[in-house]
Amino acid sequence: MTWFNFQPKLNHRKDQGLYRSRHTLASPQTPEIWCEGKKYLAFCSNNYLGLANHPDIVSAFQQGANRFGVGGGASHLIIGHSTPHHQLEEELAAFTGRERTLLFANGYMANLGVISALLGKSDAIFLDRLNHASLLDAGKLSGARFHRYRHSCCEHLKDRLKKSHTKRKLVVTDGVFSMDGHVALLPQLADISYKHDAWLMVDDAHGFGFLGKNGGGSAEHFGLSQQKVPVLMGTLSKAFGVYGAFVAGSHELIETLIQFARTYIYTTSIPPAIAEASRVSLKLVQRENWRREHLNDLIHYFCQGCDALNIQRIQSTTPIHPIPVGSAKVATKISHALAESGILVTAIRPPTVPPNTSRLRISLTAAHTRNHVDRLLSALKQATQQHLCEEG
Repeated sequence: MTWFNFQPKLNHRKDQGLYRSRHTLASPQTPEIWCEGKKYLAFCSNNYLGLANHPDIVSAFQQGANRFGVGGGASHLIIGHSTPHHQLEEELAAFTGRERTLLFANGYMANLGVISALLGKSDAIFLDRLNHASLLDAGKLSGARFHRYRHSCCEHLKDRLKKSHTKRKLVVTDGVFSMDGHVALLPQLADISYKHDAWLMVDDAHGFGFLGKNGGGSAEHFGLSQQKVPVLMGTLSKAFGVYGAFVAGSHELIETLIQFARTYIYTTSIPPAIAEASRVSLKLVQRENWRREHLNDLIHYFCQGCDALNIQRIQSTTPIHPIPVGSAKVATKISHALAESGILVTAIRPPTVPPNTSRLRISLTAAHTRNHVDRLLSALKQATQQHLCEEG
């Protein structure tokens, strides 16, 4: 059947400079890694607090596997809900200041499950234009009337909400935008949502663990209660260095998700050992404030270094620092040049970002040092000068 010939489509993607390839890692998620037989200094991991290889978390995982086995065995509603899952949900609820939480396999599944459970064809969803793909997919799959407002533009959101006459309205935003590093204007979004009788949902995958005095994410950072942010999603796979996701909110919300969120009902639970490891990670996030302090120091140091070397960057106060390039092909060339000098930085290209906004996405972690940042800055200056000048 000739319509199964995908090679022309693949070739077209290569011609556009959009073809993606996988790196095969042969070491833990640390700043200095082994990848395909070569040692690199990596700045492309979401392991923001440097916990992915923490010995206490590794030990908790091993002990959890010894006690509970490896697989979850079934969905939560059959026989897959183990003691560690339940304990982690209670501890996350206390940590986020919410009545309850519910574990999901990952952030993508959480977003799909929540939005499809809360909305239907007679409802409306309002999404920031730079929201994560999982939120956009969830909005479309829900069947709700689909509205997108300009990035961080509260006036545009107000206008959209005013024109909507649906009974149920859900405003959805990233807490930290994963490709730009911007922090959402949550206090304003919460007020606008409340005034227009809408709920606010925050995907805090990239803010949870880093933002807030105790690492409670963007909601804690802005002091927003459950009433202000009725639906809070966080992941355990980034700053927490483990795996999985959760949704936090009222008792009524969680019971609704248990009954109607298909990605919860019909998915095997995460391994209990992962839940045990996450419980230890949660304690470390709360106890070891030095990780956030050190990471903030590195963020300021990197920004100052970029400014001193005239390296153009998108302004960010988070661990995510995009270097705008524009052309997908040039972004790929710069990424390859950095790799040749022993530095791994990912080239982000469409469709992850809009056309002509390709970039290098640098992510700093608490496991990096100033010396690591100095090496990055030196290599970055040389690679960007060479290839951007060639393009110019």
